[in-house]
Amino acid sequence: MLSGLIILPLLGIIGLVVVSANHRLSKQVTLGVTLANLALSLVLWGEFDGNSGEYQFVQELSYVTEWQIKLGVDGLSLLFVILTCFIIPCSILASWALPTPRTYHDLLQSWPLIEVVWVRLRGIPTLLDIPRTSHYLMVLLLVESLLIGLFLVLDLLLFYICYESVLIPLFLMIGIWSTSRNKVRASYLLFLYTLSGSLFMLLAILSIYMAAGTTDYLLLTTGEFTSSVQYALWLGVFLALAIKSPIIPLHIWLPLAHSEAPLAGSILLAGIVLKMATYGFLRILVTLLPEASEFFTPLVYTLCLISILYSCLSTLRQSNLKSIIAYSSIGHMAIAILGVFSNTTLGIEGGLLLGFAHGLVSPALFVCVGIIYERWHTLIILYFRGLTTIMPLFALLFFIFCLANMGVPLTANFLGEFLSLTGGFNRNPVLVGLAASSMVLVAGYSIWLYNRVCFGSLSPYLRATLDINRREFYLLLPFVVIVVFLGVYPKILLDSIHFSVSSLLYTTFPLKGRGLSEAPGRIIFKNQGRLAGGVSKEGNSI
Repeated sequence: MLSGLIILPLLGIIGLVVVSANHRLSKQVTLGVTLANLALSLVLWGEFDGNSGEYQFVQELSYVTEWQIKLGVDGLSLLFVILTCFIIPCSILASWALPTPRTYHDLLQSWPLIEVVWVRLRGIPTLLDIPRTSHYLMVLLLVESLLIGLFLVLDLLLFYICYESVLIPLFLMIGIWSTSRNKVRASYLLFLYTLSGSLFMLLAILSIYMAAGTTDYLLLTTGEFTSSVQYALWLGVFLALAIKSPIIPLHIWLPLAHSEAPLAGSILLAGIVLKMATYGFLRILVTLLPEASEFFTPLVYTLCLISILYSCLSTLRQSNLKSIIAYSSIGHMAIAILGVFSNTTLGIEGGLLLGFAHGLVSPALFVCVGIIYERWHTLIILYFRGLTTIMPLFALLFFIFCLANMGVPLTANFLGEFLSLTGGFNRNPVLVGLAASSMVLVAGYSIWLYNRVCFGSLSPYLRATLDINRREFYLLLPFVVIVVFLGVYPKILLDSIHFSVSSLLYTTFPLKGRGLSEAPGRIIFKNQGRLAGGVSKEGNSI
């Protein structure tokens, strides 16, 4: 079942090659494949045993190479798999008005490297002959496959491969299908900025392999590194994940990427890509490097506090609608990270719930912005006023998402923020108390945003237009239902992750109860002879 979640989008890519000439059929095939994957993820959720903290449905795929690919799912990964499978079809529906079926001849002047390749391959049928619409849909399916693979693999090296491979389709999506003038600069900034930070993660993973002889996650959880080694590895991994979060001052790429990305790109960045860091914090830092996580928690909390306050104040100064939502995302993800590093069940569950809720509310806000852009082709907030007079249904839905973004009660964001801050308050009352004060600033810019766009007399710059159509309404309706439902009844989601979070905490903290000896600069394992380098029955170091 797990391999099917990864393979099905890849099969959809093959199907798109066959039907690429039919513009409408290509979109229908892609939507059908993603909806089938969503149904498969819901079946996985239904069969998942929430009373177990162990990995379930574990698969070992060794028929490709001698290197085994191990897949597994627990409550943490299940949460993000479901979110991924839900966001991808929403991205397709949001981009239903795709560009006309053209090939890449008109793009060669903007991309000199492609022009050189095209000149050399002229007359030879290549993928460049496939219409741009089909390529766009292929990129979305490839992103889905890589993201699901990242959340399911049980190997650090495979995690890194999926983590970095996601950059390639995002780079192409922003650089090719964006209509902005600065799209090439934004795509290179996203790619190079995040790639340069990820090199430190690669060095950390290679160091783990050299010490342990394996990158198998299940085997690595049975041992521990000494303190000095943990600190060095922690810094390398944290730098890469902090860029992806992003945490101030490593956020430079995010506002520009959001502003220049097409609608589907913004939805993917806010809905799923930022959650890769949250998942990595829990899966690698908190679990494999617990002592270093404990030591660096004050640093993380300080950076999160700076990120929360800076993002809130910066949001009040933005004039671009996408930039407002982008800076808002920085603050919300910083609160989620506070919960993740709280070392409490409440805090970690709150961080996961807030990450899931943000993965719904922020994409919904981007869809609302996309609806506005599709009608007036501008994102400058100064042009808008009085949309309630001509788009009352849109104004109502936009109001609900602004309330959810503020974290008002009866929304999933409220519970996520409350649990995250409660867990963090037990750890550091002063810093978390200051972070909680940002809720006033969040309410301030959210109310200002809605008031500036929807209230008042109709702006003279806006021509009369129709309210949202049926496709846009049915696209936004599931977001409203899920956000409100989880705000009223979060138990359905928390039950799936509670035992996984508890298992993570009680097998990781405290260190003294694990019965493992220390050897300077080495990793010690308590399993018997399972690693390639060889481990004695007494648990000697490698």
